[in-house]
Amino acid sequence: MSKKILITGGAGFIGGNFIQYMMDQYPDYQMVNLDALTYAGHLETCRPLQRNHNYKFVKGDITDRQLMNELFEKEQFDWVVNFAAESHVDRSVIDPEIFIKANVLGTQVLMDAARKFGVKRYHQVSTDEVYGELPLDRPDLLFSETCPLDASSPYSASKAAADLLALAYYRTFDLPVTISRCSNNYGPYHFPEKLIPLMIVKALHDLPLPLYGNGKNVRDWLHVFDHCTAIDLILHEGKVGDVYNIGGRNERTNLEVVTTLLTLLDKPKTLITYVTDRPGHDLRYAIDATKLENELGWKPRYHFESGMEQTVKWYLDNREWWENVLKMGRNIT
Repeated sequence: MSKKILITGGAGFIGGNFIQYMMDQYPDYQMVNLDALTYAGHLETCRPLQRNHNYKFVKGDITDRQLMNELFEKEQFDWVVNFAAESHVDRSVIDPEIFIKANVLGTQVLMDAARKFGVKRYHQVSTDEVYGELPLDRPDLLFSETCPLDASSPYSASKAAADLLALAYYRTFDLPVTISRCSNNYGPYHFPEKLIPLMIVKALHDLPLPLYGNGKNVRDWLHVFDHCTAIDLILHEGKVGDVYNIGGRNERTNLEVVTTLLTLLDKPKTLITYVTDRPGHDLRYAIDATKLENELGWKPRYHFESGMEQTVKWYLDNREWWENVLKMGRNIT
């Protein structure tokens, strides 16, 4: 049965990939992409979809209650998938307020509209950062859905607050909510401010690659395609009121990630430059995706090595995309 889905933040990295994935998988679904087009949102990401009659773009902010009510009333969405968020930890340290507004107030405004207009599924896209950090010397420890929330940064605190608010709306108002918490994503259309695309672009220009601290912080890396397949499963088969972890089981130190990129690009390791660590930098994230795997049968396609090869090739083949993004207001020096 055809569905009309609102994708918020659909001009961003994960949201844009998700729209393209869903339109490939379900060509009869109608997709409305709502994005405020701030620094990390670019219509270039969704340009291949603009001629599809089942795709529509709306410029707007999820904190704008009047706009949201008008949009929900007009479109009568079946599902809402909320990717819209301020997500860069460094920026949250500089200006926490915009993160609270976008990630907490914006979530509330969306869920109020979803309640008012009878949305059948509201999915909140969250992050493993809400769990805090794990010790480097305990590789046996993983984040499960039952772990307490222990956010370290204004960004992760705002996402944890949004998760709790979503669960409260489910319990108090019977809003049909699901939540997914993912590990670090990588892949095509990643904004060149985040670790992997930033290092690729800098290496291509033979510029120093700034690495926080000693480079030993560990992240679990998830290809964005695998993230999309997981959300697809949760929307169609997930249990309302549940939280699902999505992880790639690809733990690597930041130094290992950067070294892998330099090898793939045939660039020297001497480009690596160690810089002062940021405040509240979590040591290690690691997701246990057993629930998603056992209950919904999800399996990732990409291992770290194959995913990184694909990602580097994409950036080499799509220089025009990231060069245009950089021209629109950010340099890499």
